[in-house]
Amino acid sequence: MAHILRRLESILVLVLTAPALCAAATIEVTPSDNWRAVMQGLDPGDILIMHGGTYANSSLFTVQLSGTAQAPILIRAAAGEQPHLLFNGTNQNIINIENSAHLVIDGIEFSGGSRGIRLTASSDITIRNSHVHHTAANAISANDDGSVYARLKFLHNEIDHTGGNGEGFYLGCNNDTCRMHDSLIAGNYIHHLDGPTVDQGDGIEIKTGSYANVVRDNVIHDVAYPGIMVYHTHGNGAANLIERNLIWNSGDNGIQVCADAIVRNNIVLGAAASGIASSPIQGGVPGNLMIVNNTVINANGDAIHLSNVSGPIVLANNALYTTSAAIFANGNTAQVTALANAGEGSLQGVSAGFQASGNIAIDFASASYSGSPPQDLSPRGTLLVGGANVSTLAIDDFDDLPRGTHHDIGAYRAPGSPHWPLQAGFKVLDTLFEHGFESSPLP
Repeated sequence: MAHILRRLESILVLVLTAPALCAAATIEVTPSDNWRAVMQGLDPGDILIMHGGTYANSSLFTVQLSGTAQAPILIRAAAGEQPHLLFNGTNQNIINIENSAHLVIDGIEFSGGSRGIRLTASSDITIRNSHVHHTAANAISANDDGSVYARLKFLHNEIDHTGGNGEGFYLGCNNDTCRMHDSLIAGNYIHHLDGPTVDQGDGIEIKTGSYANVVRDNVIHDVAYPGIMVYHTHGNGAANLIERNLIWNSGDNGIQVCADAIVRNNIVLGAAASGIASSPIQGGVPGNLMIVNNTVINANGDAIHLSNVSGPIVLANNALYTTSAAIFANGNTAQVTALANAGEGSLQGVSAGFQASGNIAIDFASASYSGSPPQDLSPRGTLLVGGANVSTLAIDDFDDLPRGTHHDIGAYRAPGSPHWPLQAGFKVLDTLFEHGFESSPLP
């Protein structure tokens, strides 16, 4: 008995003298609670459940929250309820997330304020299923000089009715003074960034020096600037990937990208300028681009417009329908390789690689120059079906279906496969959720 007591005594000493372990907690708040203090005090593994109602604020609100890969911090809406963080006024952002990591925000509504959500010196942040709207400036930004942002994820958020510069997502900095890498912007619905107070209004803007980012499966319409604008990597890392996005009614180019990118399986309708464009910006020049298997229908301007080409660009398997130039290029046009593009329009600056015998009325299931959905852009007939260049063929299509032996021109593989009808709202595909928005690896 004595030796048993001595052993219990030893265990008790060890327990009492061991470092205190902080157990993760699940905390619930309502708008009447001191929710700001609760949110600012979260520890690794904590879950903050926000019940429905308006969480009003009118002063600077900053959080610095660091979870771990094994114990991230989660801030989420209560099931079936809608918490709304409202900033009264425009003198501060709704929320500033600084020096944070392994943080997930899920299902929260944000409105008012100057910017919506601003990230500073933070990585491994996920914002999903949230709604940011009616801000005086951009909705979500990660653009603090000197910061490096890694592994950010923006998934299935609705962004609308911004003001001022008005970007839906402003990611990275001009002239590579900060950068974002290995991040994912997927499945978002971005619209109406073209109000009377907006002077820019890009849907998604990724600045100079950012690299190895993926922009996929977003629906973007009614924006004042390009739906997607990506600068160049500035030699920092791997190319950016822009794929399977739907864009219409942009007040500028549909997609604008300077260099160092793969642009594939996108659908662009009714851009005020060109459908897909590339031009010099901030020290970068058009080059190191693959633009493949996109469908562009644009009555207002060129389908693909390349200015001052200085490096290799591959244009392949694109369905291009326009009353202007299907492909326009100037500069060192010998660097442009055009293969198996087809549709309606002329060529300027290149002399081959486009079959201009297309007819929009017969080459698709149901298409027009109206510039917006509804349209069914499944390929029909002999021009688009089976006409692709196999060596440059995208590995899947707009609906994330494998192309396999479907060697078809444009964003879709040939008829017979189910597809999401083009429309306003979130793109809905089972595979998006099965793969966590992370399917289609780079080739």
